[in-house]
Amino acid sequence: MRIAVCAPQVPFVRGGAEIFAETLVGELRERGHETELVTVPFKWYPGTRVLTQAFLWRLLDLEESDGRPIDLVVGTKFPSYAVRHPNKRVWVLHQFRQAYELDRTELGQFGESAPDRALRRKVQELDRVALGEARRVFATSRNVADRLARATGLEAEVMPHPPQELPYRCESYGDFVLSVNRLDRAKRIDLLLEALVHLRAAGRTMPLTIIGDGAQRARLERCVVELGIAAQVRFLGETPPARIPEAIGDADVFAFPAMGEGFGLVAAEALLCGVPVVATHDGGGVRDIVPETGAGRLVAPDSREIARAIGELVSDPDARRLAAAAGAALRQRLEPAAVAERFEALYRLVASGRTSEARA
Repeated sequence: MRIAVCAPQVPFVRGGAEIFAETLVGELRERGHETELVTVPFKWYPGTRVLTQAFLWRLLDLEESDGRPIDLVVGTKFPSYAVRHPNKRVWVLHQFRQAYELDRTELGQFGESAPDRALRRKVQELDRVALGEARRVFATSRNVADRLARATGLEAEVMPHPPQELPYRCESYGDFVLSVNRLDRAKRIDLLLEALVHLRAAGRTMPLTIIGDGAQRARLERCVVELGIAAQVRFLGETPPARIPEAIGDADVFAFPAMGEGFGLVAAEALLCGVPVVATHDGGGVRDIVPETGAGRLVAPDSREIARAIGELVSDPDARRLAAAAGAALRQRLEPAAVAERFEALYRLVASGRTSEARA
């Protein structure tokens, strides 16, 4: 069959959502389907742009291409799931979080003016309409499914998205903490930097390597100087995806202090490499991946708690073994071929006319 996988594209930005869409396209092609990744550049600011950009997806005609029908459309991250198609599936990675749990926080986008409040409501209304059109809705984590249910009243089946097919390994460990993230405020790298200060005060000087780039990099580089930890912290910038497993596999602990993540793909990749992970209770989908004890720690979003968790994992001789076991179990759960097979089965179900079962 002919399948269009739809994803927004922020120029010069690549992260878990982009990797997910490319992986799904590749797996469907491997199974013999003519599959194409359809992207539209996305800019969500200033505030009025978000709906304008979303409506671009409503204007697309993906029912056919070059005179041949497109059998199935898969929407992913906002606003790509606004696309119209009679046989639409949506695998929700993210809604527009600024209109939901990030509203009225420092990461929000909408002010208190009447136009801003109305714009936020319109984003939510678009979600209810666009997601309600789908024959089936999936969510990448329980966190996303719960958020979707609260916001729209729609039920989504939880189906975590698979990691990249890369050479994950756990041969040796270095004495350092690693973070791999886009450098924006939602990733809360500040908490990790402050945790290093607490660790040093407790007599443990831990080097930190930060992979990734973003708008906050210059500010974070100034921050390490102000905190007096510049000698401990390395900013490596962007790293080719194929080299990420090597970088993760050399770390002692992987730190993931981000808030409200849809899934937390890179935390899953750390466990696949057999590296223990520290994340936070408000980390969103990462809670489906990282255990509270053993192979990882889930702690309060507090720098002292993060420092304590890092110290515990570094000192625990069983943490690496448990992380390797957790990674092996995760690999089976997130097998990419199984995801492609699931979409095939759903298409066959709908094609046979059993739409009620397909939507259940």
